[in-house]
Amino acid sequence: MKIAYISSYPPRECGIATFNNNLLKAIGSNKKTVSEDSFVVAMNDSDSLDEYEYPKDVKYVIRQENQKDYIRAADYINTSIADVCILEHEYGIYGGESGVYILPLIARLQKPLITIFHTILKDPNYMQLTVLREIAKHSSRIIVMSHRAVGFLTSIYGIPFDKIQLIEHGVPDLEPKDVNPVKNTLAFKNKKVLFTFGLISRNKGLETVIEALPKIVAKNPDVMYVILGTTHPGVIRNSGEEYRDGLKKLARKLNVEDNLTFINKFVSEEELFDYLTACDMYITPYLNEAQITSGTLSYAVGAGTAVLSTPYWHAQELLADHRGRLFDFKDTDGLAEIVNELFESDEKLNQLRANAYEYGLHLRWPTTGEVFVDVLTEAISKFLSDKETGNKPIIDPDMMPAFSLAHVQRLTDDTGIVQHAKYGIPNLKEGYCLDDNSRALILTILAYQQNKSKAALDLLPIYLSYIQYMQCDDGNFRNFLSFKREYLDEVGTEDSFGRTIWSLGYLINNAPNNSYREFAKELFLKSIPHFKNLTHLRGIANTMIGLTHFINAHPYDEHIKSQLDQLAEPLKAAYRANKEGHWNWFESKLTYDNAILPLALMYHYEISKDPESREIAFESLEYLTQKTLIKGYLNPVGNDGWLYKDGGEMAIYDQQAIETMGMVMVYFKAYEITRDLTYIKQMYLSYQWFLGENSLHIPLYDYETKGCADGLQTYGVNRNQGAESTLAYWISHLIVLKALESEYEFIQSSDLTAAQKQTF
Repeated sequence: MKIAYISSYPPRECGIATFNNNLLKAIGSNKKTVSEDSFVVAMNDSDSLDEYEYPKDVKYVIRQENQKDYIRAADYINTSIADVCILEHEYGIYGGESGVYILPLIARLQKPLITIFHTILKDPNYMQLTVLREIAKHSSRIIVMSHRAVGFLTSIYGIPFDKIQLIEHGVPDLEPKDVNPVKNTLAFKNKKVLFTFGLISRNKGLETVIEALPKIVAKNPDVMYVILGTTHPGVIRNSGEEYRDGLKKLARKLNVEDNLTFINKFVSEEELFDYLTACDMYITPYLNEAQITSGTLSYAVGAGTAVLSTPYWHAQELLADHRGRLFDFKDTDGLAEIVNELFESDEKLNQLRANAYEYGLHLRWPTTGEVFVDVLTEAISKFLSDKETGNKPIIDPDMMPAFSLAHVQRLTDDTGIVQHAKYGIPNLKEGYCLDDNSRALILTILAYQQNKSKAALDLLPIYLSYIQYMQCDDGNFRNFLSFKREYLDEVGTEDSFGRTIWSLGYLINNAPNNSYREFAKELFLKSIPHFKNLTHLRGIANTMIGLTHFINAHPYDEHIKSQLDQLAEPLKAAYRANKEGHWNWFESKLTYDNAILPLALMYHYEISKDPESREIAFESLEYLTQKTLIKGYLNPVGNDGWLYKDGGEMAIYDQQAIETMGMVMVYFKAYEITRDLTYIKQMYLSYQWFLGENSLHIPLYDYETKGCADGLQTYGVNRNQGAESTLAYWISHLIVLKALESEYEFIQSSDLTAAQKQTF
């Protein structure tokens, strides 16, 4: 077994680096199973690749804030001899907001991944929650070090219990020396020593111990509080040694400066063990409970030290059953009382040490390493087995969120659906628009068809009423309405006109009752005189789709068929005029809502059987596929630059949800026409853009609000969850569910062999 470790690594002074180094050695000690060719991909907290003199274990270095390094590292691991990867996860050691840069790396891995979570927050923000969930999704196994961590992952992060394994923090496999050199040092000799070690920063609460010293010294004048460790590099960069200097001033103020010693260095594991076995008591005075794992605490217990601690999460578990003593946060009197009590009773002090030592035996690295070897072996075996069978269906409904109109309802009032949101809260200042209410109308019909949703049926008349309110006397439509219900334009765009015709046609063909159908038909027929004035391709395309739905409901209406054929001509003419060489598109640039153009011609072909419409539709769709789906995930044309016929790179960001909805729709329609399951695969791959299969590997769907982020940007997602993006997600979601039924029916009714059916 060859293992690739992704982590910070010595000589970088970092707790995760030390942990990973110990884990590598512990796992590597199993010579029969683990190869010496295992290696480390090291995380640098500097742009300089020469910042640290890494040992030969390190084969690749990632600079924390360099996004391209993460992609190159994935390629390096994939082409290496590694059988499996171990990721040490701590938000702060990876780049981007909440360490988001790690996601493209793990999404590209072609090896099984085991992830060790060192920090699990009880109240994560959106990005922290998202990053952890995405890492878990791509991991074969999640390792945590406390029972509370398991509970957090299942209840807060929604990670399946059977994917999580508890393996407690490893500790050094060392025994106390007969002659401990530390005991003869100035700080320890002839002293009663209280001891703390680790990187120094304000959240460590060291002032609590110093403030307790006067009461301790009053009864034990020979006490020395020894603080071993350098100041955290991040603290040094921001405020230098301000905290350490402040602690010294506090000691002078309390007249205990002679009872305080700082040892400002980063020591080896063996040296640390000497310090732990030389002290009388070890103290972790952290300031709040939110510490799910503490390596320093584990080391102290493993060394058989008498441990005193504030009741943070890991301490509550590790020091249970009389393996240590707890005092309250910032409780200097309580700490002083416990210290004095233990110094008065050698029996109590020795019992704490014995209990800790006995428990620490099963935490030692060789034992922990064997547990990890078993986990890694199982992960490799399952990965290879899944790869060989390859029998997963195209669409996996278990990976899809449960359908919910919660955010749509939140955005909707008795006027219509509000256009924009600030995060997940409706932004009433922006009012309403026709485009969104037309999309919302389509969503309610789809939802009622799919699951007879009463909530959808209740919303439907609101959106239909909005459309009626925005129709002008001449049959055209306004678009924007203020929250005060004041018209903000005289005539809307051709895009909004076309989308409205689409929604009305869809309702006419799929109405849940005759009343809605007749109402929609009245609005539709009133708008017909404006069809001939349409000049913009997307307005034409949307209108064509609405016409085909009307024709499906009224197949003998030759006038509407004639209108459809007339609208198809400028679309086909635009394609003929712009097609040139490898440029198979309707315009001289790829811009927004691109999939709607081939989709409209597919709808036209279904009604007219016009071979040119079919040819152009599928040829242009193939071109769009090559530009946006070739990387194995959907990468829509970004609206910050587009893609031009005369050259230049395609803009990647900002990516919009409406683009993805269009791709889902066009692939499903292509499947309906051809019955080629390739289009179902492409449709489902496009849909997964919403759930994190995108260039940043961040989901845009919000599992908490049931809304969808407004776009994918260079730094992450646009956290606002307006109507357009949310409707685009849920429409796509319902179309995928329709496709799931079609896929199943096709496979069951076709002449595919059993082996072919397994492939699908």
